[in-house]
Amino acid sequence: MPTLREMIHDDTVTIDAIAGHLDRLTEPDRRALVDGLGRADQRQLYRKAANAAPIDLEHFVPDEIGDRDPVSHLGRNTLPLPPRHRRFRKCFCRPDDDSDGRLFGYNEAPSRGLLGPGYFVAVPTRDEPAWALRGGVVIDYFQVPDGPVADGWPDVVPNTRGLQRFVYNGTRDFMRRVSSHVSVGAAYKGEKSLDHYFILCRTQ
Repeated sequence: MPTLREMIHDDTVTIDAIAGHLDRLTEPDRRALVDGLGRADQRQLYRKAANAAPIDLEHFVPDEIGDRDPVSHLGRNTLPLPPRHRRFRKCFCRPDDDSDGRLFGYNEAPSRGLLGPGYFVAVPTRDEPAWALRGGVVIDYFQVPDGPVADGWPDVVPNTRGLQRFVYNGTRDFMRRVSSHVSVGAAYKGEKSLDHYFILCRTQ
């Protein structure tokens, strides 16, 4: 049986085959596999995931989850940082009024006390054709929640405040589906690709 990394770099292996492989694993095994993917792996997986079914908001917060109930996605990024700082958690919740189709969220990371929570709003990209080519959902740091978030989350602050403006301000992450629990994102500063990626694994 080929490894996940071998499947990613094998042009004959489809994203559907990768999804099937990941979906058959237990959550701990799935998390361990995706946590081992480096920058070249994540870049290639993001490219391959262009052929996956479009991702939607339900991937991040399943429909059965109540409004403002948090859902965590464990992540690993490809930034040139010490290993401890490449691991993080993206936390999502559905607003009280989700009629306009969006999610609220923030980043829980070892650096949160220094940089800030990095709040965002996640929305579908279907109304922006250029964005839709990058992924079905955008995690948009140009926006922050304008309503109540999940109980226990940090205070909402704009990404223009403090040191987090150097990390989150002006950034958008475009997300593609990998499997039922796994997604991969590409970071953009404004409209410029940063050629940095991250992988998320939902824990629920």
